[in-house]
Parts: sequence; C-alpha cells; structure tokens
Amino acid sequence: MIDLPSIRDETPGANCRIHLNNAGAGLMPRAVLDTMVDHLHREAQIGGYEAANEAGERHRAVYASVARLIGASPDEIALTENATAAWQMGFYAQTFRPGDRILTARAEYAANYVALLQVAARSGAVVEVIPDDAQGALDPAALERMIDPRVRLIAITWVPTNGGLINPAAAVGQIARRHGIPYLLDACQAVGQMRVDVGALGCDMLSATGRKFLRGPRGTGFLYVRRAFLENLHPAMIDHFGAPWTAPDRYTLRPDARRFETWENNYAAQLGLGAAVDYALAVGMEDIETRCRQLSGRLRTMLGAIPGATLHDLGAASIVTFSIAGRDPAAVKARLAEAGINVSVSAPSSTLLDAVARGLPEVVRASPHYYNTEAEIDALVDHCAR
Repeated sequence: MIDLPSIRDETPGANCRIHLNNAGAGLMPRAVLDTMVDHLHREAQIGGYEAANEAGERHRAVYASVARLIGASPDEIALTENATAAWQMGFYAQTFRPGDRILTARAEYAANYVALLQVAARSGAVVEVIPDDAQGALDPAALERMIDPRVRLIAITWVPTNGGLINPAAAVGQIARRHGIPYLLDACQAVGQMRVDVGALGCDMLSATGRKFLRGPRGTGFLYVRRAFLENLHPAMIDHFGAPWTAPDRYTLRPDARRFETWENNYAAQLGLGAAVDYALAVGMEDIETRCRQLSGRLRTMLGAIPGATLHDLGAASIVTFSIAGRDPAAVKARLAEAGINVSVSAPSSTLLDAVARGLPEVVRASPHYYNTEAEIDALVDHCAR
C-alpha cells in the first residue's frame, strides 16, 4: 500500500504544480535531490576526482540497484547519459550486411527509427515493420510469420511515446529466443511505472532513462546487455575505460557491460539515479504499477465523458493522449499551464508510421504517476471541460 501523504511530502514539486508530465520528466523525490546536491558540494570541497573516489562504494551500488530493478546482474548494466545513448550503444554494436532484415514496430519512436534507416542505407540491410493486431499492438503471430534466416535484429519500443499502448514485449522475446535472433527493447517509458524482468522479457538488450517514471535526474540512463550475448558485441566507439590499452598494439574489451561506458561520468547524476531506483524499490513496483493504472484509468474515463474530447490511446499504460474538437493542443497545454497543471504535446513526427496509419493529429499527453492524487486528475479534466 502506497503511503501517499508521505510520498507527496517527500516530493518538493508536489506542492508547486499538478505535475502530469511524468512521461517527459518525473518529479524527483527529496532523496534524489539531496544525493546529487551533497555530492556536488563534496566535489566543490575536496575536488571532483577525490569526491568520486570517496563515493566509490555508493557508485558501485548503483549498478546493483538498477540490476535489482529489472531482474539482471550488476555486470550486465552500463550507465549512460540518457536512454537514446543506451539504445544507440546496443544498436550500433550490431553488424549488418546487404539483405539483412531489421524488424521493428509501427509505433517505434522517431529517434530509434531514423537510426534504423541510417544503418540500412549504409549497410544494405532493410527495415520492415511488424503488422499490428486488431487492437493496435504489435502482433506476435505476424512477427512469427516474418521470421527467416535473414532476420538480423528485432528492435521494438515496449511503451510508445504517444499513448497507453503496451506492446507484447515478452511474446516478442519468446519468438526471438526460439529463433536465436538478437532482441533490443526500448523500455524508456516502461521502467519506473511497470514491473520489469529481463528474464521474462527474453530481451538481449534493454535501454531506459532515469528522468521519466523512475523520477531520477535528467542526463541519466542505462543499458542492460544479457551476459551470454555480451561477447557478441563490440561497441561502435570505445575509450580506455571500456577497452583498456593492454599492449602497444592491443586493447582488451572489459568483460562486463561497462565496455559501453567511457571514463568520464557525471557522478552526482548517477548517484541520483541510484537514489531514484532505491526509492522506487522501497515504494514497491507492484504498488506503483497498480496506482498508475488506477489513475490513468480514471483520467481516460473522465476525459471520455467530455463533449468533443477524443482519446487516442491503445492501451492501459500511464500515458493518456487526447484532443478536444476545435481547440489547438498547444493552446490546451498553455491554458493548463496557467492553471498550474503540467502536460505536454506529442507531435505526429514522434511516431510517424503510427500517426500516418491512424491519422493522428498533434495530441495532448497527460502522464500521471503514483504520487498524483485523484483530485489532481479531476482538476485536469475540469479545466479541459471548460
């Protein structure tokens, strides 16, 4: 059971705004803020290198915390500056040849899709989209029919950016494992609002951010690489941390996922990420997921009752997208901001294939989290109905 009064008391921003933009960046708990500020003060007092050495044990514990969050081992985790960098590290470590097939989802995020297109243009590989089922989610049966010896990678987004869709990531993992195909899962908007178990998901690589539903600082993320898969990956770029220089004519890649890291890091931010993960684990991911479903369900039901409002969701994740007839989404966002309510606007270009297929306009995106209250949901709906 979530102790909502205590959690809100531990969230400084909860007293400043009605924050329903957690798919953009969640409000940090005080523990995260204090961890980062304390380390920055320490850097100022004794020096950056010295503060990092002093915090070495706590920094190593971040890997263990992230691993616990997703059911992995610490040596399978690399810390990165964001989810896109994490995804790119996993993706660009693959090799592709003419005729190789890369399979992805219709609702794939723009940053990922343009990378797929770039590599296809360079290598002669082809990008193919897995058809959706009748409900708008990736269809595992259609994926199974697409499998042949030329499929080199399956790369999908679990929870897309502009709606409640939850793609069947575990079903995709079963198919990928059965056929021995590498599987890269973008979990940027799943981690922090949903329970994650990489073993059950069957993914070889998983990327995520700290700033969204994990309630960590911006400029943080992580990459998971399954230990047995790691030996197949040579990072596209290396330095002497990920690949120590072991002889005048030779380097040796680290044996763990940190081969994807570089020597210089933002230690304050990474310690903050660890504090955010520990906070989420202490609250309990099962309770967090239940609360998110309750709040987003309430929001969908109430918005659906507003005359002229159209929901554009395809699922139950805590990302609710909608439009209101005759009202520009940017104007809706601005009006809500004047009332102290944070939302965002999602453009069709962020998931271009899905937007074209469904005729999506720009949409308002509201993403409640477990620290939000029912009264805050009601306030958003009341302002939209005016």
